[in-house]
Amino acid sequence: MDHTKIAYDLVMVALSISLIVLAVVLFLACKKKPVESEETLPVKFCARAYPLMELDAATDGFNHRRIVGQGRLGTVYAATLSNAELVAVKRIHPFLVLSNAGFGFSSVLKWLSLAQHPNVVPIIGFSEAPGERVVVMEFIRMASLEFYLQQNQDGVSLLDWSKRFRIAAGVARGLQYLHEVVAPNIVHGCVKSFNVLIDVNFCARVCDYGLNFLAPMEKRGVVGYVDGEYWNERGGGATKESDVYGLGVVLLELLSGRGCEGGSLANWALPLIKEMSFGQVLDPRLVTPSDMSPLVRLAKVASACVGNPRKCRPSVAQVATILNDLEIQVSFP
Repeated sequence: MDHTKIAYDLVMVALSISLIVLAVVLFLACKKKPVESEETLPVKFCARAYPLMELDAATDGFNHRRIVGQGRLGTVYAATLSNAELVAVKRIHPFLVLSNAGFGFSSVLKWLSLAQHPNVVPIIGFSEAPGERVVVMEFIRMASLEFYLQQNQDGVSLLDWSKRFRIAAGVARGLQYLHEVVAPNIVHGCVKSFNVLIDVNFCARVCDYGLNFLAPMEKRGVVGYVDGEYWNERGGGATKESDVYGLGVVLLELLSGRGCEGGSLANWALPLIKEMSFGQVLDPRLVTPSDMSPLVRLAKVASACVGNPRKCRPSVAQVATILNDLEIQVSFP
C-alpha cells in the first residue's frame, strides 16, 4: 500500500514539474514572438481605404488637367497625396459603378493589391462611396506601350529590337506571376498594349489586372485582344487562356509596330507567319537584323498564342520561358 502511495506521489510530482516547464516554455515563446492582431498581419501589401475627399483634394477635384489616361473602365489622374507622394488614381466610369453597385469592390481590391512584382503595377489603395469607385496605383513615369508604338513619333526609335524583346519577356513574367504565384490566382481580363506601361528603364509593367469584373461584357477596348471564345455564353469570359491570346496580340504589335484595330492584326499576321513570310510581318520603321532567328521564334510564339483554340494554347509559363531565353540571347545594335 505504501509502495502504491509512493508511486502515486512520484507520478504527481513528475506531472507537476512537466506542467511548470511547459508553462515556462509557453511564456518565453509568447514573450519572444507576441501574437499578432489583425492590424499587424501582412497588411503592408493590402490596399488602403482612402476617404474620397482625400483623393478629390489630391486630384484638384478630379481636374481634367490632371488626366494622364482614359480607358474602357475609367479615367486616370495624376494625384499628389497629403504626404507628397505621386500616385495614379483611376476613377471608374459612373455607369459601370451603377451596374456593379452590389459587388464587393473593396474585397476584390484588397486581394488584387497582394500582387507585388517588378513587372506589375502595384495597387496601393481604393475608395468607394455612393456612385464612386476609385483605384489608387503606383505612378509609372512613362507612357503605355500603345503610345510608344502608335502615337509617339520618337517612340519607334526608342524601342529598338532588343528593348522590344525585353518588353515582351517582362509582360510574360508579369502575367505568369499573376496566373501562378498570387493566391488565389489573378486573371488579367484584358491584356493589351494600352495596359502595358513602360518605366524609365524600359521595363514593362502590367496594369489594370483583375478589374474585368467591372465590365465583363464591355466590348469597347477589348475586341481584338480576346479570343472568339471569350464571347460565348457558356464557358467563355476572361480566363488564363484568353490572357495568353492577348499576350500573343501584344507580341504581334511589338513585331509589326501595327495597332490591333479590332482584331485585324491577328487576321493579317497569321497567314504571313504560316507562309514563313516573316520579313513582311516586321516593323518597317526598324532595320531588319542580319540574324532573323530570334524574330522568327518570337513570331512563332505569337502565332501559337493567337492561332490555337484555348485547349491547345500554350500556358503563360511556357511562353515566358521562351521569351526569357530570347531576351538573354538578343543583343541587336
